[in-house]
Amino acid sequence: MAVVEEIERFAPELAEWRRELHAHPELGFEEHRTADFVARKLASWGIEVHRGIGRTGVVGVLRAGTAARSLGLRADMDALPIDEENGFAHRSRHPGRMHACGHDGHTAMLLGAARHLAATRRFDGTVVFIFQPAEEGLGGAQAMIADGLFRRFPCEAIFGMHNRPGLAVGSFAVRAGPMMAGGAFFDVEVEGIGAHAARPESGVDPILAASHIVAALQSVVARNVRPLDTAVLSVTRIEGGSAYNVIPERVRLGGTVRAFSDEVMSLAGRRLAEIAQRIAEGFGARAKTDFRVLFPPLLNDAREAEFAAAVCAELAGEARVVRDPPLLMASEDFAWMLREVPGCYLNIGNGDGEGACEVHNPRYDFDDRALAWGASFYVRLVERRLARAA
Repeated sequence: MAVVEEIERFAPELAEWRRELHAHPELGFEEHRTADFVARKLASWGIEVHRGIGRTGVVGVLRAGTAARSLGLRADMDALPIDEENGFAHRSRHPGRMHACGHDGHTAMLLGAARHLAATRRFDGTVVFIFQPAEEGLGGAQAMIADGLFRRFPCEAIFGMHNRPGLAVGSFAVRAGPMMAGGAFFDVEVEGIGAHAARPESGVDPILAASHIVAALQSVVARNVRPLDTAVLSVTRIEGGSAYNVIPERVRLGGTVRAFSDEVMSLAGRRLAEIAQRIAEGFGARAKTDFRVLFPPLLNDAREAEFAAAVCAELAGEARVVRDPPLLMASEDFAWMLREVPGCYLNIGNGDGEGACEVHNPRYDFDDRALAWGASFYVRLVERRLARAA
């Protein structure tokens, strides 16, 4: 019940890779340096490399034995548009860009597994290492799929994982079925008639209409979604006006919807547009809504989730595996891949001690102690799933 011994020996090198990636973060579809780093590492270990899958994605293919079976392993590579506030030596060297979600760690873990599997080849079949760009809302998974990812590199099953702050290092969390919410972004433009603020009767105030729309949108979850379902609708942006004494022509609202089924997502989008339009009309204004689903709900295959949990238990011990953890309202681009191929997405602990920081925070950092655990999980997963015949 421990990390793979060979991986433990080169864990310091894994940390060096991870910190190098952290210091040079790149946003979605701009991961040229990161992709080159990944491709060069894979090629140096004798792994077949394919660049430019989904623009900046990289795929490595490793074969051993003669079996036709195949397994996909995926890591994300992109960073976030955040100014880092950490002071350590490997902090971001690029203002406005930061690895605040741990994708640097995810990439390093999968590279560690690739290095070990290429050296040992204790499996029979094909492993497809998928390094995905643009996970953070820009559609990297869909871009890779559209580029023929699973047609060119068939996978019987696919697995991925994300670090989880608050979960102890060396621990895992796995659940079957819905695990993470689908996510949509929306924009509502409310158009009125501009006027002098001292003569509001001569115009149509879009700020007043937009304010009522914001309040009314809370009824979507409260009164349209079944109480047994789970959903969130949050207005996160309001933009309008540029002077104290001017009623503007337009106000723009923006926000997000999260839900665990396509049906609830569709309901929320429909009701959002109806409410915005009708309330705006009631004030003499007009409303135009753009509702776009970026991520479907993430649904783990029951059989693959049980398999992943068993590998975690074998690796870390049953006491370190949280089965059926709470649903996560956050969304994940990997959900698109799970619509193409059965598989499982799980969480790996990123520390639960003092100072453990949530993702998307300017003081976040991946815990390097988790790297060997993640790489070991992928290795044991492959060796069990693609085991050589006795």
